[in-house]
Amino acid sequence: MKKKIIILPGDGIGKEVTASGKKVLEQIAECFGDEFIFDYATIGHEAIEATGNPLPDETLVKLRNCDAILFGAVGHPKYDNDPGAKVRPEQGLLAIRKALGLFANLRPVTLHPALVDVSTLKPEVLKGTDIMVVRELTGGIYFGEKTRTATSASDLCTYTVEEIERVTRVAGQLARQRRKQLVSVDKANVLETSRLWRSVVERVMKAEFPDVQLEHILVDAAAMHLIRRPSSFDVIVTENMFGDILTDEASMLAGSLGMLPSASLGTHRTEHGIFGFYEPIHGSAPDIAGQDKANPVAAILSGALLLRYSLGLTQEAAAIESAVEQTIATGYRTEDLHEAGAKVVGTQEMGRQIIAALTKVLA
Repeated sequence: MKKKIIILPGDGIGKEVTASGKKVLEQIAECFGDEFIFDYATIGHEAIEATGNPLPDETLVKLRNCDAILFGAVGHPKYDNDPGAKVRPEQGLLAIRKALGLFANLRPVTLHPALVDVSTLKPEVLKGTDIMVVRELTGGIYFGEKTRTATSASDLCTYTVEEIERVTRVAGQLARQRRKQLVSVDKANVLETSRLWRSVVERVMKAEFPDVQLEHILVDAAAMHLIRRPSSFDVIVTENMFGDILTDEASMLAGSLGMLPSASLGTHRTEHGIFGFYEPIHGSAPDIAGQDKANPVAAILSGALLLRYSLGLTQEAAAIESAVEQTIATGYRTEDLHEAGAKVVGTQEMGRQIIAALTKVLA
């Protein structure tokens, strides 16, 4: 049965890394006999330049009529240097999350053994690190009412019981499938939204996941413990902004932002699985865009998550993950992972090496 995948390359290195992701998915289709239909749509700076809208209506129509989405990145220096711009590329991404109900952002943080020396942390601290961060994606300060005057500004942070309940259930289910340990991160000593967050998480976990061990940690302590004892974490659930910041920090455990994929899921199901939006956690990196320097691994691994969650193709997903592991173990690196003795290659060559490893995995 044919499965439709929309690719949103976006801005900067988004075009390069999604191109590599698409090639790996095409190789999977050839090896396994799957049928993927690919289509493209615009978002971000490119969409603003063409239509004045960071999320054009025609893009949203396409997204509502597919099985899954593979996204690159949004962002452009033009807007970084103009904080007063009313239309910004990032608005397109936020609008997609809200319009498609993508409330749970899954960010796996896995350390590849061959990259233990790339991280700035000691190998003995990193050993055994395997974390799944579940970030609430459609509430909190990013979506709250915003005001700005000549002398002040405000961003309202709000959460409802329903928003907290549904993301807690996602995290609880994942924890139950893993090591049955869940850490909920908040700032309940200061924020009223965090006090609500803590009480709802506590209630849901006790009633629905009594077999999962629950721990509450303040966000500043969580930031410290991620560096001090990362292997002690199993599943982390937290609100929107905290999750954004903590997962960028956690990327250093894996050696680079270029290594971490993500999946944004909601409640909508297609005939194949859960409808989802898949993206590397890195940004558009305009300073290296078009130079064949970007690390495509996060985009390629996002494709693996797409296969697993939205298309139900677990064997294909595992094959991609194994191919990435073997490529890294063989010594191939992009510039962000440079280390002595490594085979430093560009974006396209890294993709080709992963495809070569894929054919060996499936031989």
